[in-house]
Amino acid sequence: MNPSSSSETFDVVVVGGGPAGATAANDLARQGHHVLLLDRAGRIKPCGGAIPPRLIAEFEIPDHLLVARISSARMVSPSNRDVDMPIDGGFVGMVDREHYDEWLRQRAAEGGAVRRTGTFNRLAREADGTAVMHYERRMDDGSVREDSVRARAVIGADGAVSAVARQCIPEVREIRYVFAYHEIIRSPDRSHPVFDATRCDVVYRGKLSPDFYSWVFPHGPTTSIGTGSACKGFSLRGSVAEFRKAAALDDLETIRREGAPIPLKPLSRWDNGRDVVLAGDAAGVVAPASGEGIYYAMAGGRAAAQAVALFLKTRDAAALATARKTFMRKHGAVFFILGMMQRYWYTNDARRERFVAICRDRDVQQLTWDAYMNKELVRAKPLSHVRIFFKNIAHLTGLAKAA
Repeated sequence: MNPSSSSETFDVVVVGGGPAGATAANDLARQGHHVLLLDRAGRIKPCGGAIPPRLIAEFEIPDHLLVARISSARMVSPSNRDVDMPIDGGFVGMVDREHYDEWLRQRAAEGGAVRRTGTFNRLAREADGTAVMHYERRMDDGSVREDSVRARAVIGADGAVSAVARQCIPEVREIRYVFAYHEIIRSPDRSHPVFDATRCDVVYRGKLSPDFYSWVFPHGPTTSIGTGSACKGFSLRGSVAEFRKAAALDDLETIRREGAPIPLKPLSRWDNGRDVVLAGDAAGVVAPASGEGIYYAMAGGRAAAQAVALFLKTRDAAALATARKTFMRKHGAVFFILGMMQRYWYTNDARRERFVAICRDRDVQQLTWDAYMNKELVRAKPLSHVRIFFKNIAHLTGLAKAA
């Protein structure tokens, strides 16, 4: 490793090239800012890969990135009762993160961002207070050297265990994780007795996940089958092996295995009050209960970009706090409600059984899909909300049967 110094100065350094970082880099570069996008080599996040129509429209995602279109979900209870939830007149797009994330990074580069492969080490300061990012840079010939660049602002979008956050944001100690593990397998053919290439299966069973859920998400020629849990000592690999056997998917080719922590609560602060702001998993913006992260990562990346653009224009560090304020104003209520759902319904199999029973209700299905597809709470149907409220009370008190 050969040390090297750099006199380069960027308006913004974005650390992390996932959906959050790539979105922030693209937005800022296309506004004319000098942007460096730093990303590690060979990183593929374990992810179901679902993206709603609002994301596709809002972030201009082309059709060729959609490897499947899902028209329904099947919820499976601990006793193996299942509930189909069709999407009336719509679909959920599925993407392969290996290709989707790379396309986002390439779009940022086409918009003017400078791409480099490397790993963040630390932030230092020059005498005038300017941030200096030290990193290990991977060269085209495969060698690695120490390098550094100056930055007027830094966006930390480097994942759930963000090195930027650990150094710069004390509130990172608040973060809680679910650990997710999945296996990408070759999708079965149409003769398979259970598998449906147009349906996502979500399984609520304590044996497979004591505090979260397991899933089968089709991606066209491949499929993600996985599980998550925050319980220390729980064998995620063992659970997925058992799940694959139960789903008659154990004899299919395994293409790759991936695991990572997933945060389920936004941090109470995303910026250092000076020149650093977080986005995506680093800021904790993965939806509780569902574990959905791609849309919220990109929305958080855009909010961070807007905050940094304002900071660069005004030189007022208070502008950085607008990233969290903007995001939580739009999505905070959804995160609060999903967090309550997870804390209550995922506690034991008896509650999971009742949770799946609630999903049989057409009002619940319609409002669930409306909220998911449009990424906001639906307020236009007050009578449906009233009916759902009383149905929830009935299930919470045991007055309604789970069967």
